[in-house]
Amino acid sequence: MHRPAALPALVLAALLAIAAAPALAQSWRSTPTETLRIEDQPGYEPTADEEQLSPALQRQMVFFRTTEPPGTIIVHTSERFLYVVQGNNRALRYGIGVGRDGFQWQGLKSIVRKAEWPDWTPPPEMIERQPYLPRFMAGGPGNPMGARALYIGGTVYRIHGTNQPQTIGHAVSSGCFRLVNADVMDLYERIPVGTKVVVKQAPEL
Repeated sequence: MHRPAALPALVLAALLAIAAAPALAQSWRSTPTETLRIEDQPGYEPTADEEQLSPALQRQMVFFRTTEPPGTIIVHTSERFLYVVQGNNRALRYGIGVGRDGFQWQGLKSIVRKAEWPDWTPPPEMIERQPYLPRFMAGGPGNPMGARALYIGGTVYRIHGTNQPQTIGHAVSSGCFRLVNADVMDLYERIPVGTKVVVKQAPEL
């Protein structure tokens, strides 16, 4: 009986590669590299406040070395960036507005409360400096606290949104860290109460 000749090794390798292609494609799709870049998500359309940000200040995944565990918030005041550690030398970076001269600070804190469309009650020290401020303002689009707030324990400061997106990247606040509303809403969904917050004046060299 005549036996068919064995397939050449090159042809056999090609057939095996074709058979494995679906599995390899699925493996690639599930790899968590750059998946948090909002601009890469299907159907994404930037909001008006995001469009006002320079590319450097827009939310993006970056290379970031730290010994802090994933989920930690790290603020570099001098850089005007807030990082959420992702592990594997990666972090999700947000452009922020920071405290003006005399109102910058550093320390190790945690998130103790979260609020959607928070009310604003300026603390007494702010009222003393700016007596024209309202004593209370209900949450909403016109509120300077923006769409979300994360309250930093042991301080009067917050990580919050803003109705002035043009201030992102600048030192303008009384010590709070502000993000455009689209970014603070994204951050709000990622960060649970109890999250560690590390505030630094400058990045480590």
